[in-house]
Amino acid sequence: MIDHIVLVKFSETTTQEQLQEVVDRFKALKDKLTGIVDLQAGLNFSEKSQGYQVVLSVRFENQAALEAYGPNPDHQAVAAYIREVGRVDSIVVDIKI
Repeated sequence: MIDHIVLVKFSETTTQEQLQEVVDRFKALKDKLTGIVDLQAGLNFSEKSQGYQVVLSVRFENQAALEAYGPNPDHQAVAAYIREVGRVDSIVVDIKI
């Protein structure tokens, strides 16, 4: 299995409603993509977050499922929305478990 973890930082002009919409769109991916074992997304409330507001954690069955995720049109639509509402930076880590 593969854990895919994403932290996203947005501009100061991004609203709480837009951040929640990002979370909702991430969560909707679970039913649209194959190979996902578990998907969690939420707003970060830690004061140690260095400004990263949204967190996504996806557990994939295998590396092939992870590789299919990136170019998937549903995932690309979420990525486009994230850029549209003010993405400043992202951190992505992938680990085999």
